[in-house]
Amino acid sequence: MESKEPTTNFLSESLTGDSHKQNSGIPRKPAYPISESLRHYLKSFNREQRLPVTYNELEQFQASAPLYDDNDEDTLWQTVIYDHVMIAKLSEGLKHIYAIIKAGGDLSTGQHLYVDRIDYCVFGNSKPFRIRIVNARNDNQDYFYIKKADASRVYGLELEHLLSPNRMDFMVDGNTLVEEHIVGLPGDMFIEDWMEYKPLKAIRIAKELIKFNERCFVRLLGDMRPYNFIVEITPDFEGTQIRIRAMDFDQQSYDGRKNFYLPQFFKENNALVAFCTSHIDPKTAHQYQSEVHHSLARRMKMIKLRIKALLEAMSRDRLAPKENVLQLREELSAHYQDKAFQKCDSMGSLVRYSLQRIYESKGV
Repeated sequence: MESKEPTTNFLSESLTGDSHKQNSGIPRKPAYPISESLRHYLKSFNREQRLPVTYNELEQFQASAPLYDDNDEDTLWQTVIYDHVMIAKLSEGLKHIYAIIKAGGDLSTGQHLYVDRIDYCVFGNSKPFRIRIVNARNDNQDYFYIKKADASRVYGLELEHLLSPNRMDFMVDGNTLVEEHIVGLPGDMFIEDWMEYKPLKAIRIAKELIKFNERCFVRLLGDMRPYNFIVEITPDFEGTQIRIRAMDFDQQSYDGRKNFYLPQFFKENNALVAFCTSHIDPKTAHQYQSEVHHSLARRMKMIKLRIKALLEAMSRDRLAPKENVLQLREELSAHYQDKAFQKCDSMGSLVRYSLQRIYESKGV
């Protein structure tokens, strides 16, 4: 029997010129509150926890100053300043949160740590605070983020944790979201400085871009422009391994355009896409897409009850305007030649059916 496995044509579709049309303008996405059904899921799977510092408390800074990088360029972050009473309270609470992320809440591990800097960014949808933690014994630094708890982002983080090769440490308390720092080269930096670095095998970069592209599409994670993903470079006993992973989940299942969920179509990714398509053939590209589908199906089988609970909550939630849902279901229906997409009445139900197709096509 012919497989119903969903595919995208990475090579031919990437070279049609559509990428120049796709990113004509991305509207700012509104924040969606965490619903009762999502809150129930978070409590059931230990994603909700009482925190000693909230997002609202961090907003009470008195002043701020632009943060520049080593080349004296504006990073779009601002270092914020609090009065001495407030910063003392925040510092203890933030060290406690770091201990929760890294050591299960064991405060004894943080006695030699201090909060070196708190940065704030108004550029992103979630208006994040970035906390820089420093080890006083060796000056090693680490980061984590505190953001407004947007339901879209929470769903995106949890889908990434459950379905991708990456694990995501995050927790929610009311309207406060805490996320770990994702280590890696920002995508734009990789494209500019590392893409053609000879020790990195071009075919491995191409393989990872195809897999990343497919993972984003089947779970409808949008807006993967270079500054919204990172590239991990890991030395191996034979060469160097590459992994591309998302670091921004604000645009989980919001936009109505199908191509918005395919990183290959963003003009900012053109150089990376052209580099990869010059080093791979269609059969190999299809093989890598198939590997993604097999991995997704295996993961869904292992976490059947948990993914079912998440997608049921997501299907009930409003995560986008109705017109976006209607447009996307029509475009997905045409893309897959599957009219069942037209029965979906929410972004969550579109994600559920997209994943269901893969689960069924792999016979698990």
